[in-house]
Amino acid sequence: METKLFSSYTIKDLTLKNRIVMAPMCMYSSENEDGKVEDFHITHYVSRAIGQVGLIIQEATAVTPQGRISSKDLGIWSDDHIEGLSRLTSLIKSYGTKTGIQLAHAGRKAVLDGEIIAPSAIPFNEEMKTPKEMTIADIRETIEAFKEAAVRVKKSGYDVIEIHAAHGYLINEFLSPLSNKRDDEYGGTPENRYRFLREVIDAVKEVWDGPLFVRVSASDYQAEGLQPEDYVVFSRWMKEQGVDLIDVSSGAVVPARIHAYPGYQVPFAEAIKHGADIATGAVGLITTGKQAEEILQNDRSDLIFIARELLRDPYFPKTAAKDLGISIEPPKQYDRGW
Repeated sequence: METKLFSSYTIKDLTLKNRIVMAPMCMYSSENEDGKVEDFHITHYVSRAIGQVGLIIQEATAVTPQGRISSKDLGIWSDDHIEGLSRLTSLIKSYGTKTGIQLAHAGRKAVLDGEIIAPSAIPFNEEMKTPKEMTIADIRETIEAFKEAAVRVKKSGYDVIEIHAAHGYLINEFLSPLSNKRDDEYGGTPENRYRFLREVIDAVKEVWDGPLFVRVSASDYQAEGLQPEDYVVFSRWMKEQGVDLIDVSSGAVVPARIHAYPGYQVPFAEAIKHGADIATGAVGLITTGKQAEEILQNDRSDLIFIARELLRDPYFPKTAAKDLGISIEPPKQYDRGW
């Protein structure tokens, strides 16, 4: 039986062996607070490669020390990070899995000592620190940090870059009118609120010609916030800039009640895919092979991003194949067991 989930997928000149993507999930495990890869990261990611995931996108990796969500986040702000990241990518690739990295800056959601920055001096909630409103110099420095990080991504051997513009972190804070109250060229109109992301994409593309994804939060879950139709427009602009795929999540720019249920974010991926005519990845409580296959067969997205189910089951591709009544080739060491 032919399945779409286990068909290959080509982006630019990169071919994934199947359409299962490990979504980026923070692990907060850089124990020395230096942003370096630890033994845990090797074990965590390589076991999913052995499990036959098509593409692994590494957790949010900070482009500056100030841009970490926590002091234990992975980093790519220094050439000192390249050695550990290169080891990780080469081990993942040795099992036929492609490698991606999510480049991130936490903005006002950084939980760190010292000053934190954001488009506007508004805290996320009462418990969190008030950020400093970014100056034009801060904006330029941060865009340059994304560009320098992309150079290190290339040196470290990754196949895909994903820019983190979701979940209430810095780029998302610029996009949403709930967190961006600026009155300069980076605030106000949708074009102005998009400008920071536009300049980050342009800067990254100066040094990176491989597949480029952007993760978005397609709904703010607030009446005055952004909705999927706003992201259709942003996604058209991203496509014009040469972005290859939109990884469609939602929420977390402001505190909000979110009614989560299986596949609750899939309609957002579907709306952006067809509204902006761009490839999308669907994510959010996708837990079975049949559910993933339905999404792909009905042309609702192009890739399936699996997060927590891959924490529960590092061999999710094997489980999904069984659910769909097919078998997939195991790593040769596991032949007798699979």
